[in-house]
Amino acid sequence: MELIKLPKILDERGNLSFFESEKQIPFFIARAYWIYDVPGGEIRGSHAYKTLHEVIIALSGSFDVVLNDGLNEKVFTLNRSYTGLYIPKMIWRRVQNFSTNSLALIVADQPYNDDEYIRDFEQFTAEKNNNGEECIRL
Repeated sequence: MELIKLPKILDERGNLSFFESEKQIPFFIARAYWIYDVPGGEIRGSHAYKTLHEVIIALSGSFDVVLNDGLNEKVFTLNRSYTGLYIPKMIWRRVQNFSTNSLALIVADQPYNDDEYIRDFEQFTAEKNNNGEECIRL
């Protein structure tokens, strides 16, 4: 995991930020999706991906991304549209504490595939241990 600072072009008419595949984003982008209109107190995510990598950006508002590598947990608060959070494969993620009118943009290195998801935390930790997956120091 790492926070990625995206280019920020300052202009009195309004600022502009951007990213490009395999430049600021450390992979080829195969899919983009966004999360919005999240009711107060709701949690999104609560899963891991077997091989998928993604970057999450708060385009508007703020929210917390809680990451767990199977041993350690760390919270990242995203609230700037010029900062992305890179999440590699086999990291459990939960997105919570959405502010009013928040907008989360997610880009991934693979198209949607339901078989890619691990939706049970115990299964996640078992697969991580059985596959010899190294826990990343959060």
